[in-house]
Order: sequence, then C-alpha cells, then structure tokens
Amino acid sequence: MNDEPEIGQQATGPAPLTRAPLAYENPAFLNSADGRLIRIVAEYIEPLARFRREQIQDTVVFFGSARFRGREEADHALELLENTGSTQPAPSGEQPASAPEIAAGQASELQVKRAVAAVEMARYYEDARRLAGLLTGWAKRIPSRRHRFVVTSGGGPGIMEAANRGAYEAGGKTIGLNIRLPFEQAPNPYITPSLNFEFHYFFMRKLWFAYLSKALVVFPGGFGTLDEMFEILTLAQTQKLAKKITVVIYGSDYWKKVFNLDALVDTGAISPKDIELFQFADTPEQAFELLRRGLTENYLLAEVAEGKLAESPEMTPGEDLMAGWTVEDFLGPDLAKTSK
Repeated sequence: MNDEPEIGQQATGPAPLTRAPLAYENPAFLNSADGRLIRIVAEYIEPLARFRREQIQDTVVFFGSARFRGREEADHALELLENTGSTQPAPSGEQPASAPEIAAGQASELQVKRAVAAVEMARYYEDARRLAGLLTGWAKRIPSRRHRFVVTSGGGPGIMEAANRGAYEAGGKTIGLNIRLPFEQAPNPYITPSLNFEFHYFFMRKLWFAYLSKALVVFPGGFGTLDEMFEILTLAQTQKLAKKITVVIYGSDYWKKVFNLDALVDTGAISPKDIELFQFADTPEQAFELLRRGLTENYLLAEVAEGKLAESPEMTPGEDLMAGWTVEDFLGPDLAKTSK
C-alpha cells in the first residue's frame, strides 16, 4: 500500500502546538524537587520586597505558646488547642477542668494540673497583649521615615495572637510569620494584612525572625518556643549576629522550672557570662523598661548622635523634629539622666 500523497494532495502533518508555559509559570516545575531552590529564594525575596514596601526597618519578636487561646476573657477561661498552631480544640480529656468538675471529683489529675496552669497562662496572654501595646505606643513616637521595632510573632493563636493584638490596639503595624502545617491552622486576625506571611520552610521563617529583630521577648511555651529562644541565644553567644539584641525572658517562675541554667554553668557547659545574654521580667512594665533601655542604648542613642533620626517625610524644611518632646519622653527618665 502506498502511503505517499498523490500529486496535488496536501500532506497531513502533526497538530499545531500550543505555547509551552514559561518556567516561572509552570506549577509542575515550581512544586517539584527541581524547583526547590526557586521556592527557597522566593521565601527570601518576596518578604524582603514587602518589608521594603511597608517601610519596616526593624522588629521586636514575641515567642510563646500557641496552644492556648482566650475563650472568655472576662473570667480568663482558656481552651487548649489540639496541636501547635491548630484551630481545633484538644480532646475533652486534655482540657483544663472546670471548678464544678473538680468539686465533683470528675476531673483527672492532668485536667486538675491544667486548670491551675490555665489561670497562669491567661495572665501571660494579657501580659503579652499589654507589653506589645506599650512597646508599639513608644515606638510610634520615634521620629523616623520607617516603622521601628514592629511587634512580630509567629502569626498563630495564643501568645502570638496576644502580641499582635496589643500592637493592633495601639494603632501600629504588626507582623505575622506563619508556617504551613499539615493540620488546619490560620493566621490570627490582628496581623496587619499586608504583613501577613506564610512560609513552607521553617528555616526561612527563622531567618526572618532573626534578620530584622533588635529584641526578643520569650513568653512561656513549649518545644517551638524553646527551639527559637535557644537558637537566638546561640547566635548571640557565638557572635554570629551582626548586631546587639536584647533578650527578655518573661515569667521567671515558669522558666526556672523548665530549665536550670545554673547547672550548665556549674558543669562548664556554658560560661557564666552567657547568663548575661538575657534578662528575666515578670510584669509588662518591667519588660517594657528592659526593652526600651536596650533598644535605646544599642540603637537610638547612636542614631541620634549620627543624625539618622533627623528627617521625617512629613517635615517641612527647618521644622524641629523634637518639637514638643523632652529628653525624658524619648529616652525615659533613667536614661535621660545618663544620656550626656
């Protein structure tokens, strides 16, 4: 049989091709193992572009438990979440016992312990909220083109929500660095929408916690809080941070039950001077003063001396940046006495 077309008959060729997708628009490639490097770089460049667009100069990071959330703020009842970052409550057998359940002998030992702890955890939620509000109110008064010492959290519930909430209520921008997890979770509603991030890679999220931070506040928490706290402390200890960072560990009673740093000193595992890498605080006011002193001494005094705080986008030529301010308003009464 002759398959050759007869004279005058048009040969049939392959069907026309559609255009191939551009590499950066090809989801099969971007989500493959070969596209991993691009995904990693994207989680660096995209947040960097947004921070620049939103004029974020630096941050203060709040760490703490994500497993507790306020259920009724009026009586400080708490509900325990199923897992870190989850929106689903834990099983009833793991929830803190109510007063009637304890009185009737219907609560397990674990439920009784968590009922006692729930009262304390509710206090930490409110303390984180107040501290974030104090810090944001102070930072908003710093004359600067960009936003200074912006409250940043992991973007989830619990202490993270409390920090974002306090900054939101004080009228400031606030950042949430969420992580995509295998179970249901969502960012808390107090994050500034344009500063709501979600990461796939834990190490890229950790980079952004450390990259812009000038201070760290560590509230009571679990494995994630411990991991993040000791990572920052290790970077400071080994002088891998190209800046000074103020670390405030909040809730001395809680943390001194969780770890014994004196034992590390006694055994030679850490140097006695490593204890100076952080300070304990037990009230929002005490923590705020530690933060204000650290941020002022490590950054603002030097910036004032170098004239870096001498311009503002709303200023007219010759306008006095500090009009209506006293030295005490800016530095606080204690530092004002020693600023010369």
